[in-house]
Amino acid sequence: MNIRSMLVSRIAAVTDPRTLPLTVTIVLFIALFGFGSVMYTGFFSLQVLLDLLVDNAFLLIVGIGVTFVILSGGIDLSVGSVVAFTTIAEAVMAEHWHWSVWVIVPIVLVIGTLFGAIQGALIHFFKLQAFVITLAGMFVARGICFLITLDSIPITDPTFKAISTLRIPIGSAAVSTNVVIAFVTLLAAIYVAHYSRFGRNVYAIGGNERSALLMGLPVASTKVGVYALSGFCSALGGVAFTFYVLSGYGLQAQGMELDAIAASVIGGTLLTGGVGYVVGTLFGVGILGTIQTLITFDGTLSSWWTRIFIGALLCVFCLLQRIIERHARADRRTGGTTQGGRVKHVDRPSAKTPAVQNAIEHPMTSRALES
Repeated sequence: MNIRSMLVSRIAAVTDPRTLPLTVTIVLFIALFGFGSVMYTGFFSLQVLLDLLVDNAFLLIVGIGVTFVILSGGIDLSVGSVVAFTTIAEAVMAEHWHWSVWVIVPIVLVIGTLFGAIQGALIHFFKLQAFVITLAGMFVARGICFLITLDSIPITDPTFKAISTLRIPIGSAAVSTNVVIAFVTLLAAIYVAHYSRFGRNVYAIGGNERSALLMGLPVASTKVGVYALSGFCSALGGVAFTFYVLSGYGLQAQGMELDAIAASVIGGTLLTGGVGYVVGTLFGVGILGTIQTLITFDGTLSSWWTRIFIGALLCVFCLLQRIIERHARADRRTGGTTQGGRVKHVDRPSAKTPAVQNAIEHPMTSRALES
């Protein structure tokens, strides 16, 4: 392979509609962090970089669950309320009932998983809109918080405090336990999304649910499993958030569901489903954290500028997604694939129905079909 063909293949890989949003996200993160390093003294340091994870580990965990839901073509608005419920439940069990943290954590994870599974079952089996069901779930979980207590409950349990204050050294810097939990979750999610049958089914359903049904994929169990996974990640994010703040309160994590969705979309996951990478959520969370850190270092801007910048970025990435979708649709109409700026025509078999053919052409569903 000569240098020219290698260069063309690399350009084609970078500009591929499936990877272009992720590439833009990574470049934007590097640009923002580089801007801060040039503008502010002390910004360019390992500890500042790691603090992006320390302060947003819980958001990364919740965002991973939301990413799976969006990949399947759904949405989950209940995650922030589940995080708040988890903090309340942990605080009550630790402070009022004096249970061990090693008993409390499995209980809240099971509750979160069951909560998500119930939402997924309602969405699939009763053909209800995911937006409506998860909105109802948001109200239910938040309401239960205030049925339990209206007050904030500080956690003074020694084990909780020990886990919260534990620091793991990395070179000249250090990270908290939450970062370890978040990275273990991220690695597990990458494996599930890209190397397991369940992950391939999620991509197939998000790409075209009808095609997935025609291919014989387990649509029902996969959709319920996706929302159960989101509930699990929400509860685990609530555990991490409790270690971060050492308290339980019904008003905590307000708007976290929107931050998680924003991190997923900015990370390159298409809202229409079927396209995206879990690792993109890591960079999406990194971008949100970097914006917050830049405003903190500046010291003259209101913290509300964070929301303004995030909203603007979200609009830009949604626009980018729409442009990519239109480009891919136009490419399919021409009956070819774009390589190096030119359209290369390919022969398409006509023996299959259009729905099945579209699903087979999807990179993830083709793997599922081979399995």
